[in-house]
Amino acid sequence: MEDGSKQWRFKARKDLTSASDITIKGMLKKLNEAIDSTDPRPTIRLGCGDPSVYPSFRTTPVAEDAIVDAVRSAKFNCYAPTDGILPARRTWNRAIAEYLSSNLPYKLSPDDVNLTSGCKQAIEVILSVLAQPNANILLPRPGFPSYEALAASRHLEFRHFDLLPDEGWEIDLDAVEALADDNTVAMVIINPGNPCGNVFSYQHLQKVAETARRLGILVISDEVYERITFGVKPFVPMGTFGSIAPVITLGAISKRWVVPGWRLGWLVITDPIGVLKETKMVDSINSCLNICSDPVTFIQGSIPKIIEDTKEDFFRNIIDILRRSSGMCYEILNDIDCLTCPHKPEGSMFAMVKLNLSSLEDVVDDIDFCLKLVKEESVVILPGITVGLKNWLRITFAIEPSSLEDALGRIQSFCQRHAKKQ
Repeated sequence: MEDGSKQWRFKARKDLTSASDITIKGMLKKLNEAIDSTDPRPTIRLGCGDPSVYPSFRTTPVAEDAIVDAVRSAKFNCYAPTDGILPARRTWNRAIAEYLSSNLPYKLSPDDVNLTSGCKQAIEVILSVLAQPNANILLPRPGFPSYEALAASRHLEFRHFDLLPDEGWEIDLDAVEALADDNTVAMVIINPGNPCGNVFSYQHLQKVAETARRLGILVISDEVYERITFGVKPFVPMGTFGSIAPVITLGAISKRWVVPGWRLGWLVITDPIGVLKETKMVDSINSCLNICSDPVTFIQGSIPKIIEDTKEDFFRNIIDILRRSSGMCYEILNDIDCLTCPHKPEGSMFAMVKLNLSSLEDVVDDIDFCLKLVKEESVVILPGITVGLKNWLRITFAIEPSSLEDALGRIQSFCQRHAKKQ
């Protein structure tokens, strides 16, 4: 260069930039920037599944006290346990193993449990392990977009199978078989469902396992909303069918205990027939975890008390609120001409709502709907394109019930204002 300066050799990866654009965080950032600061009404946020800021969803004092006790004990100011102080880690893992085993037909051991910094890190680990040359994984549509973003950042090809709204958002298993080829290594399921609020039945999960067995692939079961169900179907862990096909179960305390900021998750080997050990997958997972940062030590140390001492009343209260709020959401949304909620939510904290653009005067698509809604009504909801379905909306009902009713009223007013004139 003429001025004598260096020709810099580094440059940013463009695929990482584009991958971040499809995340929920990226979309919510755009929507938050569009909020009208002159609106005297409070902004109501139905775009993110984090109800922890609302009084009705405050975590149990048992969990708070466990954290305080762990910090004050001065036993957890160190690095996370390594092989040198293995008994401490085994105690923590055993608590989670026993908790998860209560819903399984066999016992998990502490060695089956790997603690992670939230469920997101568990996703990162398993996708990193699977990202072999030419490999591909199968992802649900709609789904949780972090899977696409994290797969893209690891150059792991992903293909989408559909969830069927008219069949309670069950998996199109014929599509799964048609998508798979010799390079397919795994399929992801999310149960209870984000973003659809569905809960898979025992029979359907058994068919998923049988399909995976025929294809010779692993099932990654994202169960971060485990046991958060309020319909007729009980929660059934995918690990129940681990003797049919190997399962990696991902979870966290974030949703059931309403503490997403505590960042304590797990990656669990649910494989009673030992396929993952035989294929060295377990070794690869352990190697990947060895180069990752660990969850905060005092959070790990508090896990036995949090799990063992939390009373069922706490969980029942949360479920009761979600049951009532999901019913309100379903009924009011289906009374709005331009919106259709095809399936009443049975679990998690979300509903998927179809947008009928032909009923609206000046709305181009789901992103345009959400941008105009936040500008005019100070209500934030997520465009469906972010989770894989264009011209749908994802709405969370896990907020204070009075605020939810207010938000649904504002959405109704917005739709009436933008309705096509007869």
